Amino acid sequence: MIKLGTRGSLLARTQSGHVADLIRTQLGREVEMVTVSTHGDRSSAPLATLGGTGVFVSALREALLDGSIDVAVHSMKDLPTQPADGIALAAVPTREDSRDALVARDGLTLSELPAGSSIGTGSPRRAAQLHALGMSFDVREIRGNVDTRMNKVAEGELDAVILARAGLARIGRTEAITETLDPLLMLPAPGQGALAIETRSDDHLLRADLAQLDDPATHAAVAAERALLAALEAGCSAPVGAVAEIVEGDEGEELWLRAIALSLDGTSSVRRSITGSPDHSVEVGQNLAALMLEDGAADLIHVSSKASE
Repeated sequence: MIKLGTRGSLLARTQSGHVADLIRTQLGREVEMVTVSTHGDRSSAPLATLGGTGVFVSALREALLDGSIDVAVHSMKDLPTQPADGIALAAVPTREDSRDALVARDGLTLSELPAGSSIGTGSPRRAAQLHALGMSFDVREIRGNVDTRMNKVAEGELDAVILARAGLARIGRTEAITETLDPLLMLPAPGQGALAIETRSDDHLLRADLAQLDDPATHAAVAAERALLAALEAGCSAPVGAVAEIVEGDEGEELWLRAIALSLDGTSSVRRSITGSPDHSVEVGQNLAALMLEDGAADLIHVSSKASE
């Protein structure tokens, strides 16, 4: 019996349930779901003030290391870019749509929302890109699960919220989406839409089994995005968006990576793209980060991180 750890939210349980089904159907193993409470779930403070993305991950990793669970499932965008002692990334299953989605009153799209409309998000990346559009939106900080956020629109507290399309798809709420945002308007978070399956690094048999759930294209794309984030030394409090895709080029498959780093108010940004081999995805991410750092991305990230503390 494999003990699979999950956070307690509907989205986390749905994501973990998807992985549990993959383990049952593709590996023929039995799975027991174990709910683990994290500090990020218990606090209503802004994510950036809690210590960033790792706030949702540490409790699950501790449960792995003490043997309470055998497998942990995370949203990839919540996973710190630095490796953790004793923990191995065993697989990255096929990715959901990585784009952001607008849930707005009266079925409105972003361009149809009038100036001054209130839009809620808990993401500095989304807030900065909204400001960068120059549409005079009233961008407000929010926390809470998907239903809590969408209820703020339904009850008239906000005109709209922005959420990850992947999360809405996984819990069957895509009918609420009024617009899926083009990455030209809003680049998603590195790793958005992908799941990370972790286990103990010394559990070699389980690691080998779980590796069968890995999707190489998704893994390569996410590796490039996360390598860029690591090389920029950026985390949750820095407005950085990135998305990688594997496309057919003149000489076979190519990895195309696009990224943006912004000031918190969206008035300054560095946007670059690069192509390379999917077999060298980490190098592709590092090379793009180097180009962005040459263009001044470090100054934007440093100022934004200080401002959000």
